[in-house]
Amino acid sequence: MRPPDFVKRMRSMRCSLLAMSLSITVLCSSFGNADEKDAGVDQPVDSLSLVVNAIGQSNESSVRRSLLRGLLAGLEGRRNVKAPAGWELLRQELAADSDSQVQELSMQLSQVFGDSQAAKEALAILSDSSADSVRRRSALHSLLEQQNKTVSARLESLLDDPSLAIDAIRGYASIENAAAPAILFQRFPAMTAAQKRATVETMAARMPYAERLVGAVKRKVVARDDIPVHVARSLSEMLGDKFVKVYGEIRPVADDRAMLLKKYKAMLTPKAIVAADAGRGRVIFDKTCAACHKLYGNGGEVGPDLTGSNRANLDYILLNSIDPSYDVPDAYKMVQILTSEGRVINGVLAEEDNVKIVLKTAEQPRVVIAKADIETRRVSKKSMMPDGQLDQLKPNQVVDLIKYLRTKSQVELSK
Repeated sequence: MRPPDFVKRMRSMRCSLLAMSLSITVLCSSFGNADEKDAGVDQPVDSLSLVVNAIGQSNESSVRRSLLRGLLAGLEGRRNVKAPAGWELLRQELAADSDSQVQELSMQLSQVFGDSQAAKEALAILSDSSADSVRRRSALHSLLEQQNKTVSARLESLLDDPSLAIDAIRGYASIENAAAPAILFQRFPAMTAAQKRATVETMAARMPYAERLVGAVKRKVVARDDIPVHVARSLSEMLGDKFVKVYGEIRPVADDRAMLLKKYKAMLTPKAIVAADAGRGRVIFDKTCAACHKLYGNGGEVGPDLTGSNRANLDYILLNSIDPSYDVPDAYKMVQILTSEGRVINGVLAEEDNVKIVLKTAEQPRVVIAKADIETRRVSKKSMMPDGQLDQLKPNQVVDLIKYLRTKSQVELSK
């Protein structure tokens, strides 16, 4: 006879496989044809009922969690999906589950199914300052994903909470709010560096916001240095001369590539490199590069992982830093999206199916956009990495950064 532990492990493994199988089934089923949608409201798919039945037949919270997550993954990017038969009864049962994650996941699903009561529950969690910050953040994200208009009015109240402030700032990009520029610019001087960056990036996400950002720069509420290069490039394309007259010309790096290569190679002499501090360079990397690039396991995934790149070659580093758009692989070309309700999103394509596309952006590792919401989409020849990154640094910072980039193993951060 097999020991009870073995039987339990095998049962758990079968449940995990079932969850994965059903997740894939739902995901594939969601790739419906455009004519299956009516007036922007998604129609039901048969696989939803299969998953609902499977959830109802299980008494194990761990299995329910897996199935609910699979169902949410399969419905990602969809709104107002017609609830499958049996969901209402199951929802009541899941609301009483002893596992808080099961309760939360079922609430998120009900929002996808257009349940106004579930949206009210999420709003209640978000408004409860005594609730766990992870739960509140999850509630905020689910409401924003479902384009809940009520949540936009609640964002200002979240700006004083350090654990939610940046999520709230980005929330104004997800759902347009005419009061957002005034609210954010009034608070701007007292914001942290990360909050200021999130504010500038949010203001660059919509035309009305961007025009107010230009005014804030004119009034010196926002300094020129507060606008990252990649955001300035996006604003220049969006507003043209209106932005350039205030910010200044964004010179095409390619025109001066040879001159800049010569300039930086003269700066990066062997003697200068030896005297540089790789630990300080790591600090600079974390501030300027790590949002998009990973090195030694740390950093973002928008751009290529630099750990295995040709970093010992100074010419390679300089060319890719000075003119990142010189030779861009298709996988890293910038995709520019304008949604039907005016949001601008720039990123690298991570996933795509018949229902949604997923972009990796410098601000967020995963931005889901329903195809039904896309007004225009184009692929730029430019890299997501902005031109002129080195020009933003002092000479000693450039040398420290290059020394760090040429290291063969991780170094300690300098204090």
